[in-house]
Amino acid sequence: MKPTTLYYLGLLAMPLTAHAIDAGPASPQQQETEGWLQLQSSNKAASTTPQTSTAAERELSLQRWLKSYQHEIPQYFDQDAGGQVNSGSGG
Repeated sequence: MKPTTLYYLGLLAMPLTAHAIDAGPASPQQQETEGWLQLQSSNKAASTTPQTSTAAERELSLQRWLKSYQHEIPQYFDQDAGGQVNSGSGG
């Protein structure tokens, strides 16, 4: 076999040597998040009260959504343009 053929065969075999991550969440925080996501997707804790909105609420929501298109999206975001944020660390 040519060396290039061996090289390509080696590249093809690489995924076979990779080890998969163990299934399931690893930390308690991940387990809690996974539990909430499972509860949400299973629809077991859904409210029996339907959530409705009035015509006025729907109109205000639509107007807010349409207004969001009036601002041009900048090509770059200048991080210093927004001012300073106090982290509360008291430095």
